[in-house]
Amino acid sequence: MGVVFKISEGGEMKIEGKKVLMVIAHRDFRDEEYKHPREILENAGAKITVASSKTDTAYGSYGLAAQVDILLNDVQVEDYDCVIFVGGMGSSEYFNNQKAHSIAREMLAQDKLVCAICIAPNTLAQAGILKDKKVTAFPSVKDDLVKQGAVYTGKDVEIDGNIITANGPQAAKKFGETIVAKLAELN
Repeated sequence: MGVVFKISEGGEMKIEGKKVLMVIAHRDFRDEEYKHPREILENAGAKITVASSKTDTAYGSYGLAAQVDILLNDVQVEDYDCVIFVGGMGSSEYFNNQKAHSIAREMLAQDKLVCAICIAPNTLAQAGILKDKKVTAFPSVKDDLVKQGAVYTGKDVEIDGNIITANGPQAAKKFGETIVAKLAELN
């Protein structure tokens, strides 16, 4: 069964006014995992804020430049409806980051969306929020997720309550579309 979208008069789904925080590594985030969900969310009307460990320009593994809007340490959870932890090799900088863990836990506690793609679901696992949850991720972090009590499925995209995970760059568009659908559902 495909993703069901709330359709506006123009034929596309709208999530006007929703505020999405995208957490990216300062170096070596995965370009597609940032670019495709961002475009899909912005086209649906979401306002994107990019957080990282430094405020100057961040760079993806393949050279994509991303303007950082806010330091991760300055994020206030109440300002956002959704957080997306973008994958890529650099995202390992957040696996044991207490602020990243706090953001994930607080968002979930406030019934907001917590999303991660590629190896970034390991940040959620280390935050302790994936126990008994169906999740997917890049296979290289499967064992880490399972050790933290997650139920690894290996699907392209997995939804369990307000947690959405995806397994890598090939799932980036579906990941973005799934987030839009879930945000529209939470209206």
